[in-house]
Formats: sequence, structure tokens, C-alpha cells
Amino acid sequence: MTSLRTHWRTARGLLSLGRQDEPTPPPRLSEVPTSVAIIMDGNGRWATQQKLPRIEGHRRGADSVRDVVRAARQVGIEALTLYAFSSQNWQRPPDEVKALMELLRDYLVSEHDEIMDNGIRLVSIGDIDRLPGLVRQPLDALMAESAGNRDMVLCLALSYGGREAIVAACRAALLAGIAPEKLDADKLAAFMPTRTLPPLDLLIRTSGEQRISNFLLWESAYAELYFTPTLWPDFRRQHLYEALDAYAARERRFGLTSEQLKAQSR
Repeated sequence: MTSLRTHWRTARGLLSLGRQDEPTPPPRLSEVPTSVAIIMDGNGRWATQQKLPRIEGHRRGADSVRDVVRAARQVGIEALTLYAFSSQNWQRPPDEVKALMELLRDYLVSEHDEIMDNGIRLVSIGDIDRLPGLVRQPLDALMAESAGNRDMVLCLALSYGGREAIVAACRAALLAGIAPEKLDADKLAAFMPTRTLPPLDLLIRTSGEQRISNFLLWESAYAELYFTPTLWPDFRRQHLYEALDAYAARERRFGLTSEQLKAQSR
């Protein structure tokens, strides 16, 4: 894990964070994870509580995305992956799927300047070939235009499933000529859709549910998990800071003992 992260930081270069108009990160953020992922859950329940149509929850959730992405870049998170639309979400009512696609299109268009002005590189994982043209066109265009940005990576998981990603990686490895008996974790990792991202440090799920719902199954092997009862439309930067606080307080052992970790740090 250490060598992977060292390689990532070396290849990536120095972070250039500062803008004078950005708020200073709270001093309690003693340690910032390199890579964070979020399961943005609770839009529908928020709308129900407010006696509003479900789509209004998704619209309010887009405001949370904007604030959290800004805060993540400002505190120095290098890669942020958002579970925007799962493989299973295609089974939702057609009207809701259509509205979600339109919201996604609107987000990509409206956040173009924010992404480009702040040095964010946009990437995506998932079966994006299933996405309608109204999403694919701005998505492909913004990914291409932002490819040279280096301040942060924003990864959108779209039409994505963790099981599906592992199966696809296995198939790709076999098609590449790797014999089944020679296939190991390191070789398979080179075929995972997240291979260009740093190792996942922290996985956050909102809304109180305590499961990872087919999200980044491979990548979550040694990630810290953080569950909050806050519904995604109410989740803002202060809630992200709380998750980062909890992360900083944990001891990540990667199968070792505390004594071994202390010995390594001497």
C-alpha cells in the first residue's frame, strides 16, 4: 500500500491548493486521507420527509455534491469518488431514471467552469455506454478537456457495480493472455477501472444505512468505513470534516499489530 501511494504522489506532483478566497481548513483536520469515496444515500427519504417529489431530493443532493467537492479539494483530498448511479438504479421507475439523467447532464454543464478553474480532473467508472447521449456528450467532453488538470481527481461512478467491475476485470485479464493460474491480486488490480486512482482510504455512506451496496468492493478491502445518519441532501462540508476527524483517530494496521506499526515508524 505504501509503495502504491508513494508512486501515486510522485507521478502526480505537488498539490497546488491555494486560492485566497477559499476558507482555511479547520485545524482539527490533523490527517487527510488521499482517496475518499462517498455513497450519496437518502435523497428519496429527504424528499419524503419534506413532502416533496423524489426528484427534489436529487436536486437538493446536487447542492451537496457541489459543496463537498469544493471542500475536498480545499482540504487536500487527492481523489474523490462519488456513487452517482449504480447498475441496479436502472431498475427504478423510468420517469425517475430520466430525471436523474437530466440532473446529471445539468451538473456536468453547470460545473464546467468550477472543474476547469480549480484544476479538477474528471473521470468516470462504470458501464457508461448505457448512458444516454444527453449525458455522454458533456461527460466525454469534460473528461477530455480536464484530462490535464492535476489538483484533484473527481471520479463519478455511473452505471457502476462493484461485482460487475470485478467480473469485467477478470475477463479482461484472461483476454490479455494471463493464464488463470498466474492471475493474482496485483495482476488483477491492473485491470480494475480504478487502477489510475490512489488506494481508497475512506468510504463514507450517508443516511444511516450500514452497507456498501456493491460499491468499490475490491477497493474497500482495507478502507476505513464511516456511516452517518445525515441524509445526503443535508450533507455539507462540516459533515465531511466530521468524517475526516473520525478517520484521523483510527489506527490503520493492514493486517499488522499495533506494535509492528510502532516499530516501523521508529
